[in-house]
This record gives sequence, C-alpha cells and structure tokens, in this order.
Amino acid sequence: MNEDVQLKQLEDKDAPLLYQQIDVSRKHLRKFLPWVDYNTNPEHSLRFIQMMGRKAEDQEAIAFGIWYKGALCGVIDLHGWDHTLQMAEIGYWLGTAFQGKGIATAAAKALVSFAFDHLKLNKIEIRFVLQNQRSGQIPIRLGFAREGILRHSAKLHGQYADMVVMGILKSDWKY
Repeated sequence: MNEDVQLKQLEDKDAPLLYQQIDVSRKHLRKFLPWVDYNTNPEHSLRFIQMMGRKAEDQEAIAFGIWYKGALCGVIDLHGWDHTLQMAEIGYWLGTAFQGKGIATAAAKALVSFAFDHLKLNKIEIRFVLQNQRSGQIPIRLGFAREGILRHSAKLHGQYADMVVMGILKSDWKY
C-alpha cells in the first residue's frame, strides 16, 4: 500500500462520514451496487458497520474503511468466508471524487495480502457486474485470473445482470 491509503476497520463513529460518501456518490454507485438505494440515512450506515463488526467476531466477514489522505473515501470488505475451502470474496467501492487515483487497487492489494498472510486463506475471488469494466481492471492489475461469467446472478434495479468472477490462489500471489 502507499502512505496516502490506509485501511481501518469501520467503527460506529464512522457512520456519518460513510453515509456522506455514499450520498455524494449515489448516482454513480447505484449503477452497479443495488444496496445503495437502501442506504438513505446515517442510521443505515451505522447498521452496516455494526453488522460487519458482528460478522468479523464470527469470522464470516470483515469490512474496512478506505482512507485517503485522512478522508474516508470508500469501503473494502472480505465476505463469503468459507473456512473449509479457505476462500472468501472481496468487494469494494470508492466515492466518485476518489476514483482513478489507484486507491482501490492499493486497498485490494493490501486486503488480499492480509487474507493470505494473516487469515491463511487459499483463494480470493472478486465478482463484479459485467458492465462495470472499471472495477474489473483492479483484479487484472493484481494478477487475478478470469474464471467465468455467472449469468443472471445479480439483480440491478429490477433487471438481471451477469457477474464476472475473477480469482487468485495464494500460490499465484506475487506481492
């Protein structure tokens, strides 16, 4: 990671900042993330943070705020944690003003390293809506392999959407 980008586990006090970042980026985020329409006030962001805190305690998922030069600019999380297969999925989003600066790539690189080195996972997947080519560049930069397309495996605003699955094994991780 670089000195400008930090990952910190989200805390209750981050809810207003998290909501503010979602709200100012709502138009862009909702194109690819159906949950955006359900996060309509700071209380919703607080509930998300609390839910992810419980899931972290149960080793099911963990969410980190992505901080850029001291500003909360997005979230990256590890979810779908399968202890038997030692694998999980990473999701991420950035506020509109913070995109195109390499922040999401740095955050994903740090989280994948953490997952392999500290959580002892063997595989990480990243899934994204086929139309979200910008998001799809991140796993490519990090050496993930395209594993396939899951047809009609998401629903965005009442329409089915295809998801691309990218994956990397610990043995293939170069960082």
